[in-house]
Amino acid sequence: MKAASVELLRPASSASWWRDPFALTVIGIAVVLAFLSIYPTAMLFYGSFTTTPLGETGKLSLSNYVTAYTDPETFTLLLDSFVFALGASAFSLLLALTLAWVTVRTNAPFRGIFELTAIVPNILPPVLIAISWTLLLSPSVGLLNAVMKNLFHLAESPLNIYSLPGLMFVEGLILTPLAFLIINAALRGMDPALEESARILGSNQFQIVRRVTFPLMRPAILAAGTLNFVRALESFDTPAIIALPARIEVFTTKIYREALAAYPPNYNLAATYGVSLLAVALVFVVLYRRFTSRVETFATVTGKGYRPHTIDLGRWKFVASAGALGILTLMVILPIVMLFLISILPYYHVPTLETIQLATLKHYAYIFKSDRVYRAIGNSLFLAVSGATAAMFLAALTAYITVKTKVFGRGILEGLTFLPWAFPSTALAIGLLWGYVRIPLPIYATIWILLIAYVTRFLPYGLRSVSSTIVQIHRELEEASRACGGGFWTTLRRILFPLMRPGLIAGWILLATIFMREFSLSLFLYTPSSEPVGPLLYFLWLDGLTGPLGALGILVSLVSAILVAVARRYSRISG
Repeated sequence: MKAASVELLRPASSASWWRDPFALTVIGIAVVLAFLSIYPTAMLFYGSFTTTPLGETGKLSLSNYVTAYTDPETFTLLLDSFVFALGASAFSLLLALTLAWVTVRTNAPFRGIFELTAIVPNILPPVLIAISWTLLLSPSVGLLNAVMKNLFHLAESPLNIYSLPGLMFVEGLILTPLAFLIINAALRGMDPALEESARILGSNQFQIVRRVTFPLMRPAILAAGTLNFVRALESFDTPAIIALPARIEVFTTKIYREALAAYPPNYNLAATYGVSLLAVALVFVVLYRRFTSRVETFATVTGKGYRPHTIDLGRWKFVASAGALGILTLMVILPIVMLFLISILPYYHVPTLETIQLATLKHYAYIFKSDRVYRAIGNSLFLAVSGATAAMFLAALTAYITVKTKVFGRGILEGLTFLPWAFPSTALAIGLLWGYVRIPLPIYATIWILLIAYVTRFLPYGLRSVSSTIVQIHRELEEASRACGGGFWTTLRRILFPLMRPGLIAGWILLATIFMREFSLSLFLYTPSSEPVGPLLYFLWLDGLTGPLGALGILVSLVSAILVAVARRYSRISG
């Protein structure tokens, strides 16, 4: 779709640009995005180079980098981080490829139900999935370990979640839906004529997959794998539950130990590791963007009206469904069942049929009577409503400028929105701490720093949602509004915003759901008065209050499920 002409966007006189609403809007958006993106990045670097504690001015030095990278444990940290990210990414690709193949390319029964895995990340907070699997595979109190010990008469638990394979396993489950979305879309857009040609020439199904399907899918697979590698590398939810107790050091746990677990805290060293993590993440995000651009160059795998060839599995179709159901069980059913069990047990122990008779609702009563829970839910609701509203308003204006206009510098705006997408939460939190402790405004150690952090980190998610909607609006509607005397803001308010409403609402609900369950940023930036739900769940876990943890987790998941269902409905409307 063509963008609006430059002449429609420029003021009549360059000397009166400051009176033009559109010019002022572009400048305002550029300043806000630059402040949100560049300022914490610069302060993160400053914190890594300065020698004085947080909030004080000192000399610049390389001593923090010397300290970090002359420590022999740093190389173990680097190795464990890359092994963890690579293993989790590879495992998620394996599960996602299996699910996508079963749901798109086979005649397996109930394959439509398995596509529910695409919404798992927005229903269960990752920290709750990690906690659930800890209770399932803990060597001492794990439910699945207890079942296997009884079935096979084992003296010791066969599985240990507190290990690097356990860490990769749980993170891989969390990352699978993201890879599934990318691979599923690529499979659905593939031209079946290419495979039919190979079949006519005498190739069997295995040869078709190896010589035609897989080469065409390779860019999408590489893109999904690279993106999940970055997401695993910067993840703190799963490492906080599994890696910290197991004394497994990765980038995010090292930042946590230096900033929050050390006494006195060493924010300089935390910033140093944050810079390293940001640098690695940026490299792989650039690779991801290159792979996704390569996907678009495969013109043969996109187009309207394509129906992928369905493979008749015969009697094996039930095996395929069973395999997909097994993956769905690992990702959704077992964690939810575990959360529900601990929410109704009077105290945590390995559940049996006898102890289920002791079920109680006292933990649900507790969360509705606790002032701390009420305060946390109130803080999360405030952050979700105000943060999602601010982010979507900013995303709508940014999307309009970058998609519908030819204004000079719009590529810079795209770059400014791209940086937070690559910014790991832990590194961003350290940058915000260094940045806002020096600003003479009542932001540091308040709920407002959380709001700024949320909007900064997740603005690209809202931008993607609204961009897909605004690109469908033809410029003739804007031109007609201007011809009738409507100015920039009038056109935006009466024409564009109403037409963008489905995308705006879907994006708002998506962001509100993410803000309700956000953990990594919150843990670094919250104070007792501004504690949201994410850190509360974590500290309930550390305090051994598994019952209230389960009850609160079920409540948050139900709210998230409702919001996601509404978001999917509006997403379909907008499409």
